[in-house]
Amino acid sequence: MQTINRLEDLRKAVDALKIGGKTVAFVPTMGALHEGHLTLVRQARARADHVISSIFVNPRQFGPNEDLDAYPRRLAADAALLEAEGVAVLWAPTVDQMYPQGYATNISVSGVSEVACGAARPGHFDGVATVVCKLFNQVRPDFALFGEKDWQQLAVIRRMARDLDLTQPHVDAIIGVPTVREPSGLALSSRNQYLNDSERAQAAGLSVAMRRAIAAIESGADVGAALAALNAEVLAGGFSSIDYADLRDAATLEDITTFTGQSARLLVAARIGATRLIDNMSVGS
Repeated sequence: MQTINRLEDLRKAVDALKIGGKTVAFVPTMGALHEGHLTLVRQARARADHVISSIFVNPRQFGPNEDLDAYPRRLAADAALLEAEGVAVLWAPTVDQMYPQGYATNISVSGVSEVACGAARPGHFDGVATVVCKLFNQVRPDFALFGEKDWQQLAVIRRMARDLDLTQPHVDAIIGVPTVREPSGLALSSRNQYLNDSERAQAAGLSVAMRRAIAAIESGADVGAALAALNAEVLAGGFSSIDYADLRDAATLEDITTFTGQSARLLVAARIGATRLIDNMSVGS
């Protein structure tokens, strides 16, 4: 595996990988890799001749009081994991490489980026869209894989890629991979390592409460009542606060107040201790 830090070297490496019409799948990450990331890499290997992964902790998607400085960074260990999975190239740019002096461009995706995490974390999805667009232009992949754990992020990236014509010739080039969970049901996340043993045990209750709410909604319960019960159960289970617990259209992320069987997602963000966890699950499909 090549580990590359300069854009000119990356472009040469990508050109070499694509010789003879070979395809490239891309798995962008912020590092602190876990089994969820490695699942994306394995799916990427099944879809393309070569896999490129990136590790870049993107400062533009962190708010002023968020955990940018504390976010786990372990490049050497992450690189070893990627190499063991058969990744051809690790793109590990510096902040100056991604955002050189004088950088002045920002991408904003209206609609899907303005609710849920977008409302709780203003500017977050502008940072996500901007860095992913840059990464796509740098790597020029045939396919890119993202975890469904951050469903809103996936929706934002799909919308941006369609709007900016980034997915040609493969219209299905943005691939969502189902959330990988611990045996307890807790969705895997790099931020799970912030949890102590007690918090981790309590955090597992989030997925339990979500499944209970989904069962109620699919059985015909009032959406508002089911969400209120979810909020109460999560707070009683040890979480300190809930940023949102919403039922939304799976594609547009429009709010659903009456469920009639349409494809929907239950999206939740809640805080336990100092850690903010997100999760989502399918409803009606």
